[in-house]
Amino acid sequence: MTTWVCVLLGCILTGCTVGPNYKRPAISTPPAFQSRPASEAESLADLAWWEVFPDPPLGGLIKEALANNNDLLTAIARVEEARDLVAVARSQYYPSIGYDLGLQRDRGVYKSTPALDLPSTERTQNLFLAGLSTVWEADVWGRIRRSNQVARAEFVATEQGRRGLTLVSAVAQAYFELQELDGRLSIARNSTDSFGSTHALFNRRYGAGITSRLAVARAESALAEASGTVADIERQIAIKEHEICVLLGRNPGAIRLDPPNAGAQVPPAIPAGLPSSLLERRPDLLEAEQILVAASANIGIARADFFPRIGLTALFGRVSPELSAFTSGTSAIWALAAGASGPIFTGGQLTGRYRASVAAFEQAKFQYLQGTLKAFQEVSDALVSEQKLTELEEQQKREVSALNESVAIANKRYRGGLASYYEVLEAQQLLFPAEIALSQTRRDRLLAVVQLYKALGGGWKLTDSQWTQGHP
Repeated sequence: MTTWVCVLLGCILTGCTVGPNYKRPAISTPPAFQSRPASEAESLADLAWWEVFPDPPLGGLIKEALANNNDLLTAIARVEEARDLVAVARSQYYPSIGYDLGLQRDRGVYKSTPALDLPSTERTQNLFLAGLSTVWEADVWGRIRRSNQVARAEFVATEQGRRGLTLVSAVAQAYFELQELDGRLSIARNSTDSFGSTHALFNRRYGAGITSRLAVARAESALAEASGTVADIERQIAIKEHEICVLLGRNPGAIRLDPPNAGAQVPPAIPAGLPSSLLERRPDLLEAEQILVAASANIGIARADFFPRIGLTALFGRVSPELSAFTSGTSAIWALAAGASGPIFTGGQLTGRYRASVAAFEQAKFQYLQGTLKAFQEVSDALVSEQKLTELEEQQKREVSALNESVAIANKRYRGGLASYYEVLEAQQLLFPAEIALSQTRRDRLLAVVQLYKALGGGWKLTDSQWTQGHP
């Protein structure tokens, strides 16, 4: 008997945690990202966001968004909730202590019983009760420990959302898109002015009988098309400004860029780093892994439910029909008890819950593995896009330069009577879309840098205060 008591006490004190201990799933990590040597250990992700996006107006917008964005504030409140739930889970390690107070007054009337020689009586009595009670569950099978693992994992998972890397990327992307729209508006207005000058020239020559009405009509058509483009771009600018305002936590309104058409700066080419390090710094992968940790711990909780729960209860207090007896020391009561309760038949409930927890773990595992593959793809895509768009931008610059020269030559030839109006209009109509294409390619190259920074888990070394304040 003594041996069994010692075994029981040993289990209570040391515990016998059931269920699997978490181990990260095996991941097939590529040796290097596409077109990047495997020896590169530093990464764009090691830079702070204000170093990657050194544009002062953009920095101001990002800091405002980090302070006021409602979705980010919701994520921060969710972190606080998860932290408090960790404290709730930890409280199960300790005994719960409560108190009981009671006051009872009753009256009884007892009729006489001749056979027992009992006279009729009428009695009123009081009953006073005051006591402290405590209940403690011994975590023999690790149910409470697994519950704490779940709470801590969920807390760490929510922590990944409070940094707002996605928000920083969204603000930067919208800013570059707005900047490109402003540049495109300037191009459209210049084109409109150019087509307007051509229309005025053709109209004067038509009035002088030098050219036909057809030239004037074609020039007027090109002018109307360019003017319509200006209106459409202004519409897109207003919508993009409203989008940025919502990200900043403002009501929809105008966003002033000063100067409006300044070219955005980006850092010099920086290596992406080793793919294996991506697992340790990318917020969504860290969150997915903590969800997997919680799912693993839930298996242990489900298994522990098959075993009995062992607990201790204690009571100490006073009970007396007289209030004065509480201070006389004659009404003390106490109780100490140990108990165990466990399932015998639950109709398959516990088995179903256990199997469901295993299935939930498998889902979380495959989602984590799919997330890693997606992360590797996003980094590789961004690297290729940034490289190829840089090459494309250089070629488009050459194209625009050549077309500008062709417009100047066509106008000179037309004024000298060496070219027809078709040559002038064709040169102008080729230049306008080429300038627009160059503007869009420059925007896409900047967006590729934004996507690369996000895909790499940028700024992971910063503290929370550095991240939100925007300086070391």
